Amino acid sequence: MTGCKQSFDFALNVAVRCLRAGGVVAHATEGVWGLACDPFNAHAVGRILELKGRALNKGLIVAGANAGDFKVELGGLDARYRAQVENSWPGAVTWLLPNVRFPMWITGGRATVACRVPGHAQARELTGAFGAPLVSTSANPHGLPAARSIWQVRRWFQNRAVLILHGETLGRQGPSEIRTLEGKRER
Repeated sequence: MTGCKQSFDFALNVAVRCLRAGGVVAHATEGVWGLACDPFNAHAVGRILELKGRALNKGLIVAGANAGDFKVELGGLDARYRAQVENSWPGAVTWLLPNVRFPMWITGGRATVACRVPGHAQARELTGAFGAPLVSTSANPHGLPAARSIWQVRRWFQNRAVLILHGETLGRQGPSEIRTLEGKRER
């Protein structure tokens, strides 16, 4: 088991170096594969939008290792809303929170930002090793279903300068659920 742990630690370090250099990393989440990058790096976000064929105004989700990664966004919330959000994490729930610091290329120009703490340990480890929230969007070109296996990710992105972090989804059916603070489900 030590060899597997060392191998994963090495792969995780390579992935973090890729992210810090403005690269894109594909990784497993609860139900589908995702693409990650530094949300404050406009070039990296532009690369994800290009890979997916996604419009800038649609916005992107950001994922953290824990609720503390979103203390700025959670800080202005009523205690009841804050508890509601924190009690759902980690998990496959994305919350639309008041945007305080994320650029318009993440929010799509909206006053809110989509935030989540994944229920997938590897996704949290990647974000934790990076030390800040990461873009977390499904790994698929526009119009195609989200990748559910590493084979689909390889088919769509392997020769497109995307680092693929080996892993498996947890078997959840579909991507995370998006909710407003008032409880409305967006997806």
